[in-house]
Amino acid sequence: MERVVLVTGASSGVGLALCRRLLEEDGGRIHLCISCRNAQKSEATRQCLLAAHPAARVSTVQMDVGDLASVLRAARQLRRRFQRLDFVYLNAGIMPNPRVNLTALWHGFLTGKVLHMLTTAEGLMTQTDRLNGDGLQEVFATNLFGHFILVRQLEPLLCGNENPSHLIWTSSSNARESAFSLSDYQHARGQESYSSSKYATDLTSVVLNRKFNKQGLYSSVVCPGLVMTNMTYRILPVFLWKLLMPIMWLIRFFAKTYTLTPYNGAEAHVWLFKQKPEYLDALVKYHSCTSGLGKSYVEPRKIDVDEETAEKLYQKLIELEKQTLEKYSDLLD
Repeated sequence: MERVVLVTGASSGVGLALCRRLLEEDGGRIHLCISCRNAQKSEATRQCLLAAHPAARVSTVQMDVGDLASVLRAARQLRRRFQRLDFVYLNAGIMPNPRVNLTALWHGFLTGKVLHMLTTAEGLMTQTDRLNGDGLQEVFATNLFGHFILVRQLEPLLCGNENPSHLIWTSSSNARESAFSLSDYQHARGQESYSSSKYATDLTSVVLNRKFNKQGLYSSVVCPGLVMTNMTYRILPVFLWKLLMPIMWLIRFFAKTYTLTPYNGAEAHVWLFKQKPEYLDALVKYHSCTSGLGKSYVEPRKIDVDEETAEKLYQKLIELEKQTLEKYSDLLD
């Protein structure tokens, strides 16, 4: 039976690599629906994929997950177009205005914690966030809340099907409890909005499993590792990355999450496509890893989350959903 797969953030990086790999794996038996922020980019990505797989079924839906009106319009299109969704890869994300704390990096060298910092970015990265058009913190809205609203709007396609449906969230090893606070879950008062949003993603995935597994909907989180994408290249000037690249290849002998290429970064995403979600551990994050010799594999690691905190965050998201969707009643069926 043909499986329907939706991928957000499909035009570049891990999202595009994932689409290519899914078509290589099972292109004749899937309908791949790709989501990008604008129609031109969506169609260009579709044509790129079809050039390599002419017989594949690839469709597009325009959606900016950081814009609630865009999410609602896309969800309405998807409900009218499909009877079910088998996989939803919640991959789109942003890291605006990233900065490296060089003082913290030097301290890491002196204390022997530099490898940990380079693999998790703990204490190393800060971002400057801002409000979006919906009055929400932009990173929170794009990385988590827009996807949360999408899932809520697509429940009729995800629940109660003959076969289970699977949500796969792109999280990060940078998801840290220390960067997250329930009292400031949008991270308006901090400088680690990316880390906060990814930890909130982990919490959300855990609670979705508890609430929806009996209806045939399962949720997993993955970490693509350190991948060289448009997002990564914004952290440092390109010429610095070129100078650092040989060192990064060497670091991979000690830090297996240095996947470096989008193809390698999509390893865990593709691995989950082959699994039965009902047998997966809801409290595990699946990490894409690459050995020093270039072999890709998946490593499951327990998520350090508190289920009571996850439930409280879920209730806050539900309340925020009620508040923010009131002005979009014309986009709700």
